[in-house]
Amino acid sequence: MATMEKVPMLAEGYERLTADLKALRDERPRIVDAIEEARAHGDLSENAEYHAAKERQGQVEAMIGDIEGKISRAQIIDPATLTGDKVVFGSTVTLLDENDKPIKYQIVGETEADAASGRISYSSPLARAMIGKQVDEEIEVTVPSGDKFYLVQKIEFI
Repeated sequence: MATMEKVPMLAEGYERLTADLKALRDERPRIVDAIEEARAHGDLSENAEYHAAKERQGQVEAMIGDIEGKISRAQIIDPATLTGDKVVFGSTVTLLDENDKPIKYQIVGETEADAASGRISYSSPLARAMIGKQVDEEIEVTVPSGDKFYLVQKIEFI
């Protein structure tokens, strides 16, 4: 029997997933109504509204299943309760790039990742390279444009 792997996430990511799940569940009756209305138009083989509604129903059900799976395996981590001197999930890490320019990232769950706002998934190459490192340790990451080197300047749990 396969073991269910936990899905680490912050509390806000969990709340966003549950809100998305509620919105999708609320959409179900509207889709059923759209299917019923389209059926009333007659011949289903050439009924675009019917096919569109059925396709949307399939998409919504797949998304609901995916989100329910993530929620059931969620391991909620509060960075404020973490301590230590190593980079872990939930850490906010300040790195210095090759030009000594500081860059700040927080390591978050896959559903919460948003690189533009400095939140990277724990499964990203950069996060995997950072996890377990301490202040003043170097990190090397291979990216499409070549190898990048960083120095861990600060680790925070905020």
